[in-house]
Amino acid sequence: MAKVMGYIRVSANQENAENQKLAIFQYANSKHMKIDDWVESTAGSCKSAKDRKIDELLARLESGDTVIVAELSRLARSVGQIAILIDELLRKRVTVICLRENLTLNGKQDIQTEVMVTMFSLFSEVERDLIAERTKEGLNRARAEGKLLGRPKGTIGKSKLDGKEREIKEYLHKGVNRANIARIYGVTFPTIQNFIKSRNLI
Repeated sequence: MAKVMGYIRVSANQENAENQKLAIFQYANSKHMKIDDWVESTAGSCKSAKDRKIDELLARLESGDTVIVAELSRLARSVGQIAILIDELLRKRVTVICLRENLTLNGKQDIQTEVMVTMFSLFSEVERDLIAERTKEGLNRARAEGKLLGRPKGTIGKSKLDGKEREIKEYLHKGVNRANIARIYGVTFPTIQNFIKSRNLI
């Protein structure tokens, strides 16, 4: 039997959690829906999908199920991550209801769903390009200031992806392509390529 789940992601502010839960309850009641279960996680800039309980949410949702969130931004920390998660949920034929945005997305590929998925993809590309542009500007600024760039040959430089090796390996094992992994972490495709190669993740 299809179930309805509520997903909440909050900061340390408990009031925010109650506000999200209340909004979801009120919507469900207005639609004569019953919330069968909740998945709740605490927000944090460095939390992985597992820590945010996204993996748990995906594992528990099946075809025909519905997940309700107070707002789209609760699902992930970037447009790229949201696009990938929404795509995965729709592939599972899960309906996603976002209250603040007044969106109902499902796997039936209606016009609204197609438009929103296209917009997510477009925005994630823009987000990636902006990150790449900021990186390029930072390098150019460093060169202009005469800073020494690069690292000694044969050494492995630090990366914002350090500490996420296991998670990236899991994505690769699940068949997620590298372009999508790059979007998940908000890095460029060459960055994820070099990280996978330098850390021997394959």
